[in-house]
Amino acid sequence: MKGSMYGRITVQVFSFDQLFKVYQKDEFVKAFFSDPNVSTNLKLLTASGQWTTLGTKVKKIEAIVVPCTQVSMSFFDRLYSEGLVRETGHIIKCYDDYYHDIPISDELRKVLLLEDSDHFDIFSQSNREEFLFCLFKHLCLGGTLCQFEDVLGPYLETTKALYKDLVSVQKDPETKEIIITSTIFKVSAFILRRVQGTGSDQTEQCKKVRKPQDAPHTCMVRPNYCCKNLRPAAPGQAQHLQWSTHRDYLEE
Repeated sequence: MKGSMYGRITVQVFSFDQLFKVYQKDEFVKAFFSDPNVSTNLKLLTASGQWTTLGTKVKKIEAIVVPCTQVSMSFFDRLYSEGLVRETGHIIKCYDDYYHDIPISDELRKVLLLEDSDHFDIFSQSNREEFLFCLFKHLCLGGTLCQFEDVLGPYLETTKALYKDLVSVQKDPETKEIIITSTIFKVSAFILRRVQGTGSDQTEQCKKVRKPQDAPHTCMVRPNYCCKNLRPAAPGQAQHLQWSTHRDYLEE
């Protein structure tokens, strides 16, 4: 997989069956991580590249709502109209640069990462907070051994496929417009771990599970449900909550 994500990214689904309101997100996320079905089934990738389960207590959780309002891939048409991508779909190249350890060799990565880019403001701050943009950015940046595409098409196609799988929509009965009914949370979880070599359960420190360049670990819920009695969803069962994780963006 050119994006260097194969075997290092996963989506899990858990179901729940009670009332949920967005303003109760903190209680919801806390209940999610406290549920034994989650701690024994939620997957994390270790530094050595091996999958393991959470299996430990979460000390602190931060969750914010991620805007999710876009219903059309025309959101990215500005990449063409502003000259970052040719009509053929080929991404315009640029002089090599770096953003931390991420190589930048084309105008697409410049507009995603560099605030001093000439085209950075074609996406406003509110645009960049959209879940659709987060997915797109995550796929464009990829993992540590990512082989970047020369054309935009594969990024857009994969973003669209993932977005359609992760987000639920319905038609407004009055306006007939398509509206999104899913709620997206960006979650940072602080978990306890024993300090190596101490042999003591009393000596622990926090590890923050960080997000990949604003495309974070993601919990997705449908409205009108609440987190309780969580269990892995069986085939054919309603799937209401999803969690994704990517090892390349976990930081000790």
